[in-house]
Amino acid sequence: MRVVIAGGHGKIAKLLERDLAGRGDSAVGLIRNPDHAAVLRAAGAEPVVCDLEHSDVDTVAGHLTGADAVVFAAGAGPGSGAARKDTVDRAAAVLLADAAARAGVRRYLLVSSMGVEQPPAPGTDEVWAAYLRAKKAAEAEVTGRDLDVTVLRPGRLTDDGPAGRIRLDRHVEPGAVSRADVAHVLLALLDDPATTGLTLELVGGDTPIGEAVRAVTAR
Repeated sequence: MRVVIAGGHGKIAKLLERDLAGRGDSAVGLIRNPDHAAVLRAAGAEPVVCDLEHSDVDTVAGHLTGADAVVFAAGAGPGSGAARKDTVDRAAAVLLADAAARAGVRRYLLVSSMGVEQPPAPGTDEVWAAYLRAKKAAEAEVTGRDLDVTVLRPGRLTDDGPAGRIRLDRHVEPGAVSRADVAHVLLALLDDPATTGLTLELVGGDTPIGEAVRAVTAR
């Protein structure tokens, strides 16, 4: 399997790249900063310099040629303002979807966030509110494309090691989950086309990852 990951230098992306490479798949990471290329190579991934904020659909589609799936794991990150929440967390996700459609890559995994289902509460920090709105808009626009999309909404992210046990469903109670477990879940979702069309929330829990994924597709 050849998987192209937007936000290839992010923490979740690097973990997913290692997981893919470790089992003999091909991981390609899209990065803005060429200085990050060596880190991706060390993770077993092929780095491709492509700034999704300043690229066009044909350029991005060219980087997706031959891919079996794409994963949007990019984000404007801490310290960015409200404007970049829209240009990265929403617009870049949509650009990747349009490029995937043009390149003939149907499978698309979108890393979103818990908390997007309801509008931000009054008094919410402006940047955080912009982030939640951008993620929700990205979900709406990407799932509206003619692609095989799965949306994953992790809870509060931690850098703990992988527990291998989770709660995964259309709705779960808020909680935390390690980035390592998010990467493992993304890998399991890539392997299961029956998750196409699902929007799933994810936190740490008691169910092994494979069993949790099978359970949500059996309903």
